[in-house]
This record gives sequence, C-alpha cells and structure tokens, in this order.
Amino acid sequence: MKIGILSDSHYKSDYTKEVIEFLKQKECEYLIHAGDLCIEENLKLLEQSKLKYISVFGNNDASLLSFANKYNIKQEPYLFKIEDIKFKLMHLPFYLNANDSDIIIFGHTHMFETEYNNGTLFINPGEVCAREKPLIECVMLEINENEYIINYYSKDINKNTFLEKEIKYERK
Repeated sequence: MKIGILSDSHYKSDYTKEVIEFLKQKECEYLIHAGDLCIEENLKLLEQSKLKYISVFGNNDASLLSFANKYNIKQEPYLFKIEDIKFKLMHLPFYLNANDSDIIIFGHTHMFETEYNNGTLFINPGEVCAREKPLIECVMLEINENEYIINYYSKDINKNTFLEKEIKYERK
C-alpha cells in the first residue's frame, strides 16, 4: 500500500497541485494532508485527485470550517484505519502518545521528520509551501507486511526534479 503524505500547503495551491500530481505518478492509492490548507483551492485539489484522501484542520484553517461537510476534512486528532493499520492524524504535534495508533502523522513545524519507536511510526512530511526554506516537500509511505518504507521527496523551487531519500523500518 502506498500513501502520499503532505502538510502545510498554506496559500500555495500551485505547489499543492504539483505535489499531488507527483504522488499520483508514484502510484499512491491514498492522500493524507496534515493541515494548514488555508484555502478551499487546496481542498479542491485533494478532491479532484480522484484518490481516497483525508485531511485535518490546521491552526491556520479557521476559514475552512464551513467546508467540513463538503470535503473530507476533520478536527484533530483524527483516528482512522486503512486496512488493519491504525492512524492518528493531526496538525499540531500535541497528541503524540502512541497507545492508540500504529502510525502518527502530523505537521505544523514545516520540518520533515520520521521516527519508529516502540512499534509506532511518526511522520511529519515537512512543508509544501516552501515558506521556511526554498523546498517543496512530501512523503510517500509504503506499507509492506514486514516493513515501512518512507520516501522523503524535496524539490528546490527553482529546479524541475524532486530529490529522494529513502528510510526503511522493520515493522514489529
């Protein structure tokens, strides 16, 4: 199973569109957005991707509250399952206790990070908006029977191709 993960699009719908198209080319089956979409256009892009998606409100998404019934955007922390894997999705990294989830996805810091600790995978995909650094970032998580493969992608806003860094964890 391949899952595209993004966060912190802010007002950069052109970058959001680019990331979604890139993750679709990588054959992702799902998209997960960890908040700070900021404008309806970014929600529309998730919807128009034709992939199954989920997103949460970030601290800059108050203007999107009225769209909660139109798009698949939830209050944080949002717990859900894909197949037999339990996910917790949030924007603010306040609910990082791992007793209720196999995978915890968060945003807000605009910094990519991943850690596998005591059977729980933590992922922050970094930022789509290239606000803190001139990089557009996203993650593809591949879940196999015995391992998690995290592919971190970053693209300089002045270049044409994404760079890739692969991290593997043995599932316990």
